[in-house]
Amino acid sequence: MSLALSPAARTALSDWLAEERALNGAAANTIRAYGADVTGFLAFLAEYDGAPAGPARLAAIELRDLRAWMAHERGRGLGARSLARALSAVKGFFRWYGRREGFEPTAVLSVRAPKIRRKLPRPLAEDAARAVLDTVGDSARAPWIAARDGAVVTLLYGCGLRISEALGLLRRDAPLPDSLRIVGKGGKERIVPVLPAAREAVAAYLRLCPFELAPDAPLFRGARGGPLNARLVARAMEQTRGRLGLPATATPHALRHSFATHLLAAGGDLRAIQELLGHASLSTTQAYTAVDTARLMEVYEAAHPRA
Repeated sequence: MSLALSPAARTALSDWLAEERALNGAAANTIRAYGADVTGFLAFLAEYDGAPAGPARLAAIELRDLRAWMAHERGRGLGARSLARALSAVKGFFRWYGRREGFEPTAVLSVRAPKIRRKLPRPLAEDAARAVLDTVGDSARAPWIAARDGAVVTLLYGCGLRISEALGLLRRDAPLPDSLRIVGKGGKERIVPVLPAAREAVAAYLRLCPFELAPDAPLFRGARGGPLNARLVARAMEQTRGRLGLPATATPHALRHSFATHLLAAGGDLRAIQELLGHASLSTTQAYTAVDTARLMEVYEAAHPRA
């Protein structure tokens, strides 16, 4: 696809991504996604026009160009959420490029993103979450692997970590302290309290782990000693939900949802939960209030005599 970019467009894109990385602290995955999204748009534009877009063409982008691109993306099966993300990247690039080249990218910035129906988190019930923690290692082929899987899911549910954050812990992070400094999405740091159960689970894993771990090495290891792959945690969860009769939504990430939902149900402050989860926006955390309300309505409709 990059062959469809003019040298000027390729240079501009590279400069924008470098600035996003250096000045705005965008994470590596974010930079890759931005690059792919903007490259996709510019490649479409080249095919649309029959020639790669140079500076004059980029400064003359019209609303119909964006609409044609969005229709093309939807036609190849891109979902509303992915298209909205791609459009956001394109807007960010043209906002920067317009400032640099001295034009106003009004057409690009005026395009409305497709409406996204926000999916509510699907947490586990409290007893189901406890059952997962108690039994996730039952299918493991070695006691140390059972202890490892138990430690990982305890961090997800007990500390609200993302799977990538749990697997990003290093040997030097253990024994776990009373609180962990976690670097999450976009390089955003947060302090997460560590429950005694999580400390004990990690300590139990380390006592059984058969590998010598250097301080800077990943804490959680696969069966052959390499870094633990998230797919193996997902597989352990799949086996566990099969044994417990839980729905397909009982994934590793559902444990993080459960952490937030159960804190909220117990009277936790929404702002505090936002900080614990590392959400950049409170609106993301507010999805858990909708979950709580939905569950309350289910109880009401099932039990109230006038429902």
